[in-house]
Amino acid sequence: MFKPKLFTLIKNRPQEFTTTRIITDINAGLIVAFVAIPLSIAFGIASGVMPGKGLITAVIAGFLISFFGGSRVQIGGPTGAFVVIVYGIIQNYGTSGLITATAMAGIFLIIMGLLKFGKIIRYIPDPITIGFTSGIAVVLFSTQINDFFGLGLASIPSNFIDKWALYIKSFSKINIQTFGMGIGTLLFMRYYPKKFKFFPAPLAALVLSTVSVKFLNLNIETIYSHFGDITNSMVFSPQMPVLSFEIIGKLFQPALTIAILAGIESLLSAVVADGMIGKKHRSNTELIAQGIANIGSAVFGGIPATGAIARTAANVNNGGRTPIAGIAHAIFIFIILLALMKYIVLIPMVTLAVILFTVAYRMMDFEAFKELFKAPLSDSLVMLTTFALTIFVNLVYAIEIGMVLASFLFMKRMADIANIDDSSDNAYEGIDESELESRKNMKGVILYEINGPFFFGATSTFVEYIEKVQNCKVIILRMRKVPAMDATGYHALYKIYKKCAATNTCLILCQIQKQPLKVLKNYGFIDILGRSNFAMNIDTAFRKAEEYITYLEEYNKTFNIHSSSK
Repeated sequence: MFKPKLFTLIKNRPQEFTTTRIITDINAGLIVAFVAIPLSIAFGIASGVMPGKGLITAVIAGFLISFFGGSRVQIGGPTGAFVVIVYGIIQNYGTSGLITATAMAGIFLIIMGLLKFGKIIRYIPDPITIGFTSGIAVVLFSTQINDFFGLGLASIPSNFIDKWALYIKSFSKINIQTFGMGIGTLLFMRYYPKKFKFFPAPLAALVLSTVSVKFLNLNIETIYSHFGDITNSMVFSPQMPVLSFEIIGKLFQPALTIAILAGIESLLSAVVADGMIGKKHRSNTELIAQGIANIGSAVFGGIPATGAIARTAANVNNGGRTPIAGIAHAIFIFIILLALMKYIVLIPMVTLAVILFTVAYRMMDFEAFKELFKAPLSDSLVMLTTFALTIFVNLVYAIEIGMVLASFLFMKRMADIANIDDSSDNAYEGIDESELESRKNMKGVILYEINGPFFFGATSTFVEYIEKVQNCKVIILRMRKVPAMDATGYHALYKIYKKCAATNTCLILCQIQKQPLKVLKNYGFIDILGRSNFAMNIDTAFRKAEEYITYLEEYNKTFNIHSSSK
C-alpha cells in the first residue's frame, strides 16, 4: 500500500543508480528548479500569502513528494489549481486557518491512500475536471489585472463581478510604464527560444525585468514596494496548526476540496509522466506522499502542494528518470533561496502577473469549449455549471454541485439504457429454430428480457411494466444482459415475486450473471423462489414453463373431477 519508488528502486534496481544516471538526474533537478522558482513566487502571491511561502512549499513539499512518492519523476510544489481555494481561506480564516486546512488536507490524502482511493479518484468525470480547471484559469487571470496594468489598488474584492467592476472603474489609473513592461514581458516569453531549456523563459523574464527596473529606475511596483521586507516569510521555522472542534468544522469542506484537488492533479500528472517514460506509478503511495508533503508544508507555514504537470514534464524532457531529480530540484531551490534572498524582493509584480497569465492560458481547455456542442448535452451542462460556479461562487460548491449533477445525469443515462423487452426477436435468441414459433405462441407464458444495470434508477419502470400483466401463468425474466443489481433492484424483483405468488404465477429467472446472482444469494432469494425456478439458458426456462403449465392442467383436471364427485 505504501511503497515509495525511491526505496524500492534502491532495493530492487540499484543498477539504475549509475554515476551517469545520478548526474543526469541532478542536472534535470537544477533545470526544473529554475522553472519552479518564478512559479512558486507567483503562486504564493496570487494565493494571498507572502512570496516566500510559495518557495518554502516548493522546498518542503517538493522534497517530500519525491522522497516518499509513488512516481519516479513526479515534481511537486504549489500550483495554480489551489489559488482560488487558498485565497478564499486566507480571506475568511487568515494564515493560521490556511495552515490548519493544509494539514487537514494532508491527513485526508493519507486516509485516501490507506483506503486505496487511488483508482477511484480517476473516475471523476472529465467535464468536472475541465470545468473547474478552466474556471480556476479565469479567476487566476482576473487576480493579476491590477498588477499587469499597475492600477495601484490596495483592496480588491474577492467576488468576480465586483472585482471586474472595480477594474473597469479604475482603468483611468493605468501605469504606462507597468503596462509597457507587461506587454514587453509577454512578447519576450512568447518568442523566447525554446532551445534554451537550461534557462527557461519565466526565469529569463524575471532576471531581465528585475535588472531593467533596478538600473533604469522605472516607476514599477516590486515585491519589496508591495510587501515590504519579506525576509521573515522565508524562514523555515515550524508552526503548529491551530486545532479545535470549531475550526475543524469550519475548515472541513475547504480542506477536503484541497485534498481532492491535490489527488486529482497529482495522479493526472503521474499518469502523464507514465506515458512519457513507459513506467507505472503507484497511485495509493502517491496519495500518501502528497498527504505527508502537505502536512510538512503546513508545519513550515507553506501552502497546499501537489504534483505539477508542467514541471514534471520538464523533468522528464531533461533526462530525469528517478526521484533523485525531484529531490535535487528541492535542494537547489533552497540553495538559491538562501543565496539570492536579497534580490528576490526586487522582482517586478507585473512580471509575476505575466507568468501567471501564461499559466492561466495553459490551464484553460480551449479545445473542450470548441467541442462543447459536439459533446452529449449532459456532459456540456456539467462542464458549464462547474465552470460558472468556480468563477462566480467558489470552488467548493463547484466541485460538490458538479459531482452531484454528474451523478444524477449518469443515473438517468443508466436508467435510460436499462429497458424491458417482450417483443423483440433478440429476446428469443438461442432457441432452436424448430421450436421458435411454438415458444413465441405458447399460451400463458410471457418472456421479458431486462437490458442494462438493474438498479434504483430503472426499477420503477420495470415494476409498472410487470404489474400490468393479466391472466398469465408463467413469467420468464431473461437477465443475461444485466451486469449489476443493487438493493433497490432486488426489492423490485421481490415485489414481483410476491405478486406472482399471490396469483399462482410461476416466476422463472434465466441466465443470471455473477453479480446479480450473488446479490440474490445474500438476500436468501434463491431459497425463497426455489432453485428449480432458475434456468441456465432460455430453452431450459421454457421447458420449466411447460412443466408448470402441465402441472397446473393436471391439478385443475384432478380438482374438477374431485369437485364433480362431491
